[in-house]
Amino acid sequence: MEYVPIDKKYPPEWTNLEGEMVLVANDMMATWRAMEDLVDEGKVRDIGICNFGIQLIRQILATCRIRPTTLQVELHPHNTQSHLVRFANDVGMHVTAFSVLGAASYLELDMASSSDVLLYDPLVTGIAKRHNKTPAQILIRWALQRNTLPLCKTTRSERMKENRDVFDFYLSAKDMEALNGLNQHRRYNDPGAFAETGMGTFCPIYE
Repeated sequence: MEYVPIDKKYPPEWTNLEGEMVLVANDMMATWRAMEDLVDEGKVRDIGICNFGIQLIRQILATCRIRPTTLQVELHPHNTQSHLVRFANDVGMHVTAFSVLGAASYLELDMASSSDVLLYDPLVTGIAKRHNKTPAQILIRWALQRNTLPLCKTTRSERMKENRDVFDFYLSAKDMEALNGLNQHRRYNDPGAFAETGMGTFCPIYE
């Protein structure tokens, strides 16, 4: 998107200084080479990618000098992306999972309905009850057992403690299979769905 000076607007988010979302042509590999330069200059230790599919990862790996260490994507039981996670692990990348609790944070943005919320799903709440844990802890534990690193956002200290309290139990293979079975290939953070309505620009990044 069009460059926004951080001294004029931070965070830049989706729009320019005039409040418009403007897409510009971008050479992905030139951007990656610039990121590699940052490593060479000692300004960063690791560089990674976000919202990349398998084919884009292959393109990076085929031409890069410094490999990406991390892939960050939307992952939760409604959007397991199992092939992508496996591929990233196979090529030596860490996978970080955003929106691991699913639709909950998208309700106020009208990007999901209450029926989409995994925290209320009977399967999730049933597993939580058996383990004497909260539904959120079950979803975080699910992410950890898939060898992914869940990113959890909260401003409440008690929730921070709760989110860390997930290392004293283990989900069985049956639990994991059942949670994986909730997959709908459903993304809640999809610019192709919200950018045109919210900012007047059609901006799909997924097929």
